[in-house]
Amino acid sequence: MRKKCKLLLLALLAALLVAGCSKDKEGIGEPIEPGDATQEETPTTPSEPEDDAAQPAEPDESDADVEEPSTEGMVRSRLTNEWVLPEVANTRPIAVMTPNESAAIPHYNLSKASILYEAPVEGSMTRMLAIYEDWEGLEKIGNVRSLRTYYGYWAMEWDAFIVHVGGPFFIDEVLSKPNVQDIDDDNSAFFRTSDRKAPHNDYVGGPGLKEVIEQRGLGLEYRGLADEQHFKFAPDSEPNTLSQYSDAVNATRVDMTGAYKLTRCYFDYNEEDGLYYRSQHLSSSTDGPHIDAVNGEQLTFKNLLVQSIHYEDLGEGYLAFQVHDTTHDGWFFTNGKGIHVTWKKTTDWGATRFYDDNGQEIQLNTGKTMIMVIKEGDTINYE
Repeated sequence: MRKKCKLLLLALLAALLVAGCSKDKEGIGEPIEPGDATQEETPTTPSEPEDDAAQPAEPDESDADVEEPSTEGMVRSRLTNEWVLPEVANTRPIAVMTPNESAAIPHYNLSKASILYEAPVEGSMTRMLAIYEDWEGLEKIGNVRSLRTYYGYWAMEWDAFIVHVGGPFFIDEVLSKPNVQDIDDDNSAFFRTSDRKAPHNDYVGGPGLKEVIEQRGLGLEYRGLADEQHFKFAPDSEPNTLSQYSDAVNATRVDMTGAYKLTRCYFDYNEEDGLYYRSQHLSSSTDGPHIDAVNGEQLTFKNLLVQSIHYEDLGEGYLAFQVHDTTHDGWFFTNGKGIHVTWKKTTDWGATRFYDDNGQEIQLNTGKTMIMVIKEGDTINYE
């Protein structure tokens, strides 16, 4: 009798399982429309949840980690405060003299520069000094032109190799100083192209520069001459919005045309990414975005610094700027705002430091910085 009862129970369980499977298959093959009277008759068991698409997504900590760029094994850049590989952070930068008149455009790999200086030279032109941190793999940089003395002192602040094509005799003032290392165009790192006329067709390559530096035994690592901390940076979690200054001005456009009459460059603030987009002359009558010919990207910056400097005319249009000073002023723009600043530089290798009107050193935000030197007495506009 017990044996028969066990058989009956097994048969009953098998029948229930078959019925359950049949109902599940019908539910998958024939989806129930909203409002269908049979919807309530379809049971849902904890062991067999409804379609995942109908369920709210559970937070997945591993997915969040994947979306965040990994900084493991990386260090902060002394130039931008961005995360970079240790071998990049420990390699001395290059400082490349770059012309900026209409005939010199387009530029190649200028968007890869971490710091970009612009300052007047002869004939109301401006010339730029591009400080590259991660430069060894850049095949074409420039074009490259001649050095002026004051750019050399800015390059020294970063312990950078000065890359240039000659220059007037008075650049010997800076090049003859102890520990200054420059790379002129008399070597295999430089090359000329046929797409434009000289002197605007001279370029340099990162791989060639590295080879020349190693051949000369100059050393790629920092030498402890320049300040290890150049800029002060705000924490990424607490960016500097300048809201702490009651006299901060709105600066969604910074216009340099009053100081740079040929370049006529200006910057428009993009609230979406928090960057300033650079535009400048395309011809004698047309302005437009300043584009890198390698990647087609417009030059952008997180921080803009304007530095008013006393200058002298050396004759034949050549200028000398007093880069060592403690009395002059300027502006700092970031995140669509601006404040008045003063600046100080007291030693050749020491950093130029910028201070607010309370005497506190300003905090830049993580990212690229453009430093625009203007003649004492010249003006800029912002709005």
